[in-house]
Amino acid sequence: MTGPANPRPTTFRSLSWPYGVIPAVIGAVLLVVSLAFGVPGARSASAAPPCAVAYSLNQWTGGFTAQVTVTNNAAPVTSWTLTWTFAGDQKVTSAWNAQVTQSGQAVTARDSGYNGTLGTGGSTTFGFQATFGTQNAVPGDFALNGARCDGDGTPTPTPTPPTTPTSCPQAAFCDGFEGQTGTTPSGDWQPSYPDCQGTGTVAVDHTQAHTGSTSIRVDGGGSYCDHAFAVNTTGVAAAGSVIYVRYYVRHTQPLPAGHVAFTTLTDAADGGKHLRLGGQNQALQWNRESDDATLPEQSPAGVAMSVPLPVNQWSCLEFAINGTNGTMSTWLNGTEVAGLHLDGTPTPDVDRQWLSRANWRPHPTDLRLGWESYGGARDTLWFDDVAVGSSRIGC
Repeated sequence: MTGPANPRPTTFRSLSWPYGVIPAVIGAVLLVVSLAFGVPGARSASAAPPCAVAYSLNQWTGGFTAQVTVTNNAAPVTSWTLTWTFAGDQKVTSAWNAQVTQSGQAVTARDSGYNGTLGTGGSTTFGFQATFGTQNAVPGDFALNGARCDGDGTPTPTPTPPTTPTSCPQAAFCDGFEGQTGTTPSGDWQPSYPDCQGTGTVAVDHTQAHTGSTSIRVDGGGSYCDHAFAVNTTGVAAAGSVIYVRYYVRHTQPLPAGHVAFTTLTDAADGGKHLRLGGQNQALQWNRESDDATLPEQSPAGVAMSVPLPVNQWSCLEFAINGTNGTMSTWLNGTEVAGLHLDGTPTPDVDRQWLSRANWRPHPTDLRLGWESYGGARDTLWFDDVAVGSSRIGC
């Protein structure tokens, strides 16, 4: 069994202490950089910037931690958001004393509630750990609550979101749903009620989107007849025997203790039964319909190796299914989920149950995004920026 032992999604809960320590790496180089933006006294009082940021960097080969101290030089605030843009390929893996999210090179850090109040001249400190490949330049465009820390307090304009999803050039199929002009999915996507039609609904939504202005909305009920999906049959077929799927999902209810699924794929090699990605015991899981095998196993240790699906925010979900060698991987916001890693070597609490079926070689023929509940749970979900290809697409 390979893959990280402790998954680290891109969105992190606040911690009261740094995540781990700097690993001992042979030949590692420790670089400490302190850079202040908008330091009081550096300009005349009339031109004083609204905030100041001190960024202290501890770096080794391939990774680093950063301590960030932000000072509010403007009117008092009861909550704060600090944004910046990485110039290179840095990727945040954990954070403390702030809720840090990343989309591409853009990073957003929000207060943790207990440290949200900043009076005039007040400061707070948070930190994060990250990886990088080729370069790790210090960011230069910090903004506090929209106002640039190296500016005159004028809020930074919010860029118009792109109308097409990123990371699609190598995908065999890519859809941001901007061509959906009706009230129900059409064209490449069709509504599907696989068992019987109850109160579950599938609709085109123009009020919520990851990019552009359109997404697919699913209102999923808790009964057998409330299973509802938008199904596509072209993307998976074009990808071949090794498929990579990426989409963004937003939902309103935490994953329940009971079994649910929000993505299914019909497996032609398993009598048309479904591979189901969803959740159980409040964490992500895969389920094989034909024998009810789960990945990870639903033991306490197995569940601990998975992660929840964040609510009320857009999350990037990726998965790979290799029909040639029977392996699978799943990523949440760019980080692989250790409990959802299937590599052909039985590992207790992870894939031992799944691999009890010898020579499993799936052949998915479609992609279904929606909702199935097997224990009465309900949820509202939105899906956007779907991409399917024969190699990893990324978030």
